Amino acid sequence: MQKVVISGTGLFTPSESVSNAELVASFNSYVERFNEANAAAIASGDVTALAPSSVEFIEKASGIKSRYVVNKSGVIDPERMFPAIPERSNDEIGIQAEIGVAAAIDALKRAGKTAADVDGIIVACSNMQRAYPAVAIEIQQALGAGGYAYDMNVACSSATFGLQAAADAVRGGSARCVLVISPEITSAHLEWRDRDCHFIFGDVATAIVVELAETCTSADAFEVIGTRLHTQFSSAIRNNFGFLNRCDETGVDARDKLFKQEGRKVFKEVCPMVADQIVSHSNDCGLAVSDLKRLWLHQANLSMNELIAKRVLGREFNRDDAPVILDEFANTSSAGSIIAFHRHRDDLATGDVGVICSFGAGYSIGSVLVRRC
Repeated sequence: MQKVVISGTGLFTPSESVSNAELVASFNSYVERFNEANAAAIASGDVTALAPSSVEFIEKASGIKSRYVVNKSGVIDPERMFPAIPERSNDEIGIQAEIGVAAAIDALKRAGKTAADVDGIIVACSNMQRAYPAVAIEIQQALGAGGYAYDMNVACSSATFGLQAAADAVRGGSARCVLVISPEITSAHLEWRDRDCHFIFGDVATAIVVELAETCTSADAFEVIGTRLHTQFSSAIRNNFGFLNRCDETGVDARDKLFKQEGRKVFKEVCPMVADQIVSHSNDCGLAVSDLKRLWLHQANLSMNELIAKRVLGREFNRDDAPVILDEFANTSSAGSIIAFHRHRDDLATGDVGVICSFGAGYSIGSVLVRRC
C-alpha cells in the first residue's frame, strides 16, 4: 500500500479578537437592557429575567479566554450582538473562499508545493455560506488549481472526515495532491445573547496538504498511518438553519435556527466514545496507548479534553501530551484539532506517533493516526 503523508498545514487568523472581559461587558449591557424593558413581565412571572455573565464563569466552564472574529464591532454591540458581514456580489470572491485561500497558500508554502500541484480540494467545515456553487470550487478557481473540488459537512468532525477522504483519494490514485480546507466562520451561527453559549465560538481557517510520500519534499511531513470515522445520530448539538426555513410560515423562533446544545448530555455521552475510539483505533493499527506522543484533540472545552486525555493515557492531563489552543482561539469547530497540530508538532522526533481527533454534532468522531517522517 502506498504511503500517504500530510506535507504541510496552513492557518489564517482574523485580525480582530474579543477578550472575555469585552464579551462580558457587551453581554451584561444587553441583559440589563432586556431586564429593564421587560420589568413588568418579569415581575408577573410571564418572562424570565436574564442572568449576567462573568469572566470567571466563562473560564471555569470552558477554559476559553478570547476568540478571533471576522467582525468585532457587530459582536460586541449590545444592540446587535452578531457579526456584521456585508453580502458580496457574485463577481467578488466570497468571504469563506477568501480566508480559505489564505490558509491554503500558507499550507502549500510549508509543503513546498504550488497550486499547479493540486488536483483535489475539499472544503470541510461546519457551515457553508451557500448551497452552491461549492466554496471549494471557488477556491479552486482563485488558486488556479486543477482537478476537482467539493464541499462536505460533518460539523466539528469535518476536517478529519475530509482528511480520510483526501488520503483515500491520493492512495487510490484519483488525485495526486489534495487540499483539505476548513474556513470556519462560527461567529455567524452563534447566539451571542445566550449566556450558556455566548462565549464558545471563534473564527479561523485551516488547510492541510495531503500527498503521496514519494512526491513529498517537505522536511515536516507526517505519514497517515490510519483513519477511522464514526457517527451516531443525536440532536444534542443542533443547527436548524437551511433553505427549508422559509417554507414554514408558523413563525418558529429564530433561536431554533442557530447553534444550540445540551452541554451536560454531550459531555457525558461523547467523552467516553472519543476515548474508546482513540484506544481501539490505535490498537487495531498495532500501537499501544503508550506509543502516542501527542493527542491533537478537538478544541471545544477544556474539561472534555482533560477527561478524554486522562481516559486514553491512564493518567492526569498534561498539556504537552494534549496541547490546548482554545484559550486563545475558543472553539473553532473542525479547525480546532488542526490548529493544535499546526502549532504543536515541531518538537516530535522522527518515528513519533500521534493522533488528530475531532468530535461533535452528529454525533461524529474522526481519528487520524500520524507518524513523523
